[in-house]
Amino acid sequence: MSEPVNRTILLFDIEKFGTRDDVEQAFLRRLLYDVADGSLNAAGVSETARLRTDRGDAVVELIDANVPVSTLVKALLTETPMLLHAKNRLIARSTRMRLRIVLAAGYVALDEKGWVGSDLNHAFRLLDADPLREALKCADGSSVLCVSDSVYQGVVRHGHHGLRPEEFHQVTVQAKEGPTSAWLHQVPSAGRNAGGTPRPGSPASGSSFTGVSGNPQIMGSQYGVAGGDVNGNLSFDFRGHGQGGNQ
Repeated sequence: MSEPVNRTILLFDIEKFGTRDDVEQAFLRRLLYDVADGSLNAAGVSETARLRTDRGDAVVELIDANVPVSTLVKALLTETPMLLHAKNRLIARSTRMRLRIVLAAGYVALDEKGWVGSDLNHAFRLLDADPLREALKCADGSSVLCVSDSVYQGVVRHGHHGLRPEEFHQVTVQAKEGPTSAWLHQVPSAGRNAGGTPRPGSPASGSSFTGVSGNPQIMGSQYGVAGGDVNGNLSFDFRGHGQGGNQ
């Protein structure tokens, strides 16, 4: 196993991927790659500053820690929705893609079977947690972003790069290691009043999602074993030159 290195962890996951047939799945995977590439290009992330692995219905991007996280968050909140809209408007409604997105940070290592590390496990738990799933169900758009507590506390709450901390709402996910905090981005929509409080009877008023004033514990589940199939001998140079499998 390689020595652990510090990386920004970005996860994209397609909603209801398992309900699609093989042809639709192949098509959506191509769209997902296009959206991931476009989002990272908009954030100024070069190919040498990122490594990717495929999880079938999800894409994992490990990004050099020197890339500003604030720029990534901004791209995920602006460029990603525009890319999704541009692609979804040209295809049948039944084939349109909606994404759960997680941005976290931590240490990962590479062994003979893929990427491993508790921080990567934690990011996948956030990706599969109920608050993010429910937020996407309630969203007017085609994507919802969740950031880890460390990303929120270190970057988002300071308003760097034009970020709006008030648009993020804290939730608590009950993981195997105990409860953990995360932050969902969700601006007021049809389910919320102008002041940001849930309208009576709206999905946002239930226990699956919370605004700033509340913080219910919500059960989440493990997404799966960390890591994934990696083609080739994957290596990464801290100075910004990556080589390997699937970039």
